[in-house]
Amino acid sequence: MRAPERSAPVAQRPERLSTAVDARDFAIASKPLSTAAKIANNTVLWKIGILIVLAAIWEIYGRWLNNQLLVPTFSATVAAFVNSVLTGGLLLKVWVSIKVLLVGYAAGVTIAAILTMFATTTRLGAELLETLTAMFNPLPAIALLPLALIWFGLTPLSLSFVLIHSVLWPVALNTHSGFVSVSPTLRMVGKNCGLRGLRYVALILIPAAFPSILTGLKIGWAFAWRTLIAAELIFGVQSGSGGLGWFIVNNKNILDIPNVFAGLLTVIIIGLLVENVIFRTIETRTIRRWGMATS
Repeated sequence: MRAPERSAPVAQRPERLSTAVDARDFAIASKPLSTAAKIANNTVLWKIGILIVLAAIWEIYGRWLNNQLLVPTFSATVAAFVNSVLTGGLLLKVWVSIKVLLVGYAAGVTIAAILTMFATTTRLGAELLETLTAMFNPLPAIALLPLALIWFGLTPLSLSFVLIHSVLWPVALNTHSGFVSVSPTLRMVGKNCGLRGLRYVALILIPAAFPSILTGLKIGWAFAWRTLIAAELIFGVQSGSGGLGWFIVNNKNILDIPNVFAGLLTVIIIGLLVENVIFRTIETRTIRRWGMATS
């Protein structure tokens, strides 16, 4: 019969000194932010504050200049904006522009996706995309408007053509750069899981390269929006109704400068809404949620 095992004696460590400490003496690792700190860290409030300061500078300069034909005050511009919205004229012009923009933007993104897929899967596609991007990306889209008017006439197709050109190259270039930068390890994981073709692109390349893709979409949107307004300033009325650019140039012709600035203010407001609502929401629900961005 075996003797019961004894537990090993605890070694005495005279060089170690332990002292009881009251829990109330511990430092606080974190504490709730004060109201002032929350306000100081609120990005939305910072942006609103910047806009208020810019509006105040505009108002002061307009009052100091005292010439409505050169620079109307901010208050006069807002009054003209509200009046144009209430009468329905400005909203109609915005809708005309937005419809053309959505068609051109969607077509440009679709063609960019096809080109990028071809460039990702074949050597010929990669060389073709690189060559076409080097050729056409530096070419201003508005420079193609005279050709578009010759080819398509006074139709929305002319505007869609220049919009496709302004969207296609930045989206394709950024998407392809994002695909190329995907780590080889992640590529091997996808292939080892049996992913091929469209499933490989959709489940591996697109999520990994989405920050670059989103950047391309933002740049393409900005190029398309400013190209559309510039084209409408030249294009005038299409399909019996003009867009936001036509609203601006038509009021310039009758020297209604507050309405001109109201049109420009509308362009800025739409740009801010798209950037800070649509793209920011996409960014929050994708790359920030996936841990690809820290701020």
